[in-house]
Amino acid sequence: MVMTSHSTALAANPVLRVPPASPAAAAAYFGASLAFHADVSDVASALAADGDSGFVVLDSRSTASWDQGHIPGAVHLPTALIPEQAAALLDPAVPVVTYCWGPGCNGATRAALALAQLGFQVKEMLGGFEYWVREGFAYETWEGGERRAADPLTAPVDAADCGC
Repeated sequence: MVMTSHSTALAANPVLRVPPASPAAAAAYFGASLAFHADVSDVASALAADGDSGFVVLDSRSTASWDQGHIPGAVHLPTALIPEQAAALLDPAVPVVTYCWGPGCNGATRAALALAQLGFQVKEMLGGFEYWVREGFAYETWEGGERRAADPLTAPVDAADCGC
């Protein structure tokens, strides 16, 4: 095979060294991804709307982490306790959205797996508690409610949403 300058450039490009999936495969993958993940802003918007959000938010971190800060109204259930306590705390007919510290932590993924293995419908909240706080949403600590200004690197200043 004779390589053209265009194909030589693509072979050296680390992004395109493995070509993108076909549009059909990409649509299937990204569609499936949305079935497994929820965005912090979408969770906050659904929780802020009048009425039932249709899901419960579950904080899978330790008690010390929970006390340091958590999403108002969330259920606290550390991942290690899910097998023995989930049935008593959660309604299997209500989807669960798990979260942990942030994108560098896979605790919410492990919690979602444990819940799915017990028969719960579950999604993982991308960004975790870190991005909840960074996007300027209210949270609770052992001392009471708090809220920080939105980080302009994660959320638009003075806008209702990011537009995505």
